[in-house]
Amino acid sequence: MSLRWVYAKPDREDYVHTLEKDLNIPEQIAKLLAIRGIENYDDAKQFFRPGIEQLHDPFLMKDMEEGACRLCSAIRNCERVVVYGDYDVDGTTATSIVYTFLKSFGLDVHYYIPHRFKEGYGINPDGIKYAADIGANLIVSVDCGITAVKEAEYIKELGMDLIICDHHNCGDKIPNAVAVLDPKRPDCNYPFNGLSGAGVGFKLIQGAIQKLGLSKSLAYQYLDLVAISIASDIVPIVDENRILMREGLTMINSNPRMGIKALLKLIKVKPGTVTTSSIVFSIGPRINAAGRMGDATAAVELMIAEDETSAARSASELESINVRRRSTDTRTTEEAMAMLENDYKIDEISSMVLHHPEWHLGVIGIVASRLVDAHYRPAIMLSTVEGKIKGSARSIKGFNIYEALKQCDDLLEQFGGHEFAAGLTMNESNLDEFRKRIDKIAFNDLSENDFKPELTVDDYLDLNSVDNKFWKLLTQFEPFGPGNHRPIFVSKDICIEGVPSIVGNGHLKMRIHQNNSDVFDVIGFNMHEFIPLLRNCDKDKIDVAYVLEENHWNGRRTIQMRLKDIHIQEKASS
Repeated sequence: MSLRWVYAKPDREDYVHTLEKDLNIPEQIAKLLAIRGIENYDDAKQFFRPGIEQLHDPFLMKDMEEGACRLCSAIRNCERVVVYGDYDVDGTTATSIVYTFLKSFGLDVHYYIPHRFKEGYGINPDGIKYAADIGANLIVSVDCGITAVKEAEYIKELGMDLIICDHHNCGDKIPNAVAVLDPKRPDCNYPFNGLSGAGVGFKLIQGAIQKLGLSKSLAYQYLDLVAISIASDIVPIVDENRILMREGLTMINSNPRMGIKALLKLIKVKPGTVTTSSIVFSIGPRINAAGRMGDATAAVELMIAEDETSAARSASELESINVRRRSTDTRTTEEAMAMLENDYKIDEISSMVLHHPEWHLGVIGIVASRLVDAHYRPAIMLSTVEGKIKGSARSIKGFNIYEALKQCDDLLEQFGGHEFAAGLTMNESNLDEFRKRIDKIAFNDLSENDFKPELTVDDYLDLNSVDNKFWKLLTQFEPFGPGNHRPIFVSKDICIEGVPSIVGNGHLKMRIHQNNSDVFDVIGFNMHEFIPLLRNCDKDKIDVAYVLEENHWNGRRTIQMRLKDIHIQEKASS
């Protein structure tokens, strides 16, 4: 399915000319900067050279004084502490960071990660009971807790203190805790509200270190895990996150901790080659797999491992869990696609609401995203757990799935999420009505044009301009991610060298050039359907949208193009 190409534009064209002149860079690079909100020399300097000294003062965050002082008190008095986290990558990295920090002072520290299916998300009675039973004095929640109003009161009744480190949106009431650290609090004036859950935990550590009178650099040993959380939780890689991500990647590539080193070795990713993409597609999914399949303990054990043997054991366990996750994922995707093909006419529905009582809750969110990619309609995947239908929803641009669920709240027992992703629970008896209502809402809210996916393109690129200087400047835009995506270019009237082929599991591979440019290797993941069209078209009537990246093969590094889309012009009549 070809996409509509929409070209990005800077807020003001004069920024492009100013940057080009003041930085002595090509106009194309200046335009990429302007599109990303860079206006002048100072902005560009901070963008290209984000330094650790530019991190914000942790005490600008609401309640940091109270949180840091309480954590210092626990350290000085050797109190028993429970770190309470979430089961996803952000939660397990955050748990590992705070746990390892406290353990380095000799504290009797424990961690608690709720079981995804038995307990669900957030602070719950079982976790609180665990902390009370072992005689904990303090609970530090990470990546959860901002809505735990009743739970905070219960913790207080049991004589324990609570510090909350979260980054999710607040409810109507802030929990009654010693400290509630969340840059999204309405009464918090912290300069940046895009931190990950692990990022907030890191700021608490920074605050405690300052109160203890220790070197600021002591906190930087945890930046590898902070970087993994940032990349995996899809938070914007701008402002403070850009600094944390860059420093964390440097640490992973130069001196990874035991567990990460063992995982990289197992999956054959060499330190020195790890990028944001490596985390998103290789490291993150394996850490996440444990929580997706139920119990995230193996993920935490990997990241807190102190010797090679335990690190290797945890890495192997995670890989085994991930293999099971992939198998479940593949089977569920095939079943969902078959259901759509057999039971629905995709052109006659505005949403996809699919239910199977045995689908695994840990993978249906991933599958819903795949359905959206394949058919570009809101998708809701549902399973049955103990008589209740539970599921995950994913949406498209222009359709707020959370607001749509609000219009169905009389049919739902519980729901939550945001514009593009949500979770829900309902009685089985409401399924048919829910399916009809969601589809009616989507039909009314979406136009025919909304079902045609867009691809936002940064700029047109003449392949003759891709030289060493251009590539060196482009690499300085890293690390990439939300808020600073890898630039997407379009090149037109390109020529194919030889015959396009299929490699791996349905991937398109070919070689191209434009006019007298160098020849570039091109890879299009899961784009094999273009093969017949490419082999039968005029070889110089193809436009491609792509990103440039470095390919590592047999010790050799080359620039290759990773396809995002192809537009094939009509073949000239003979």
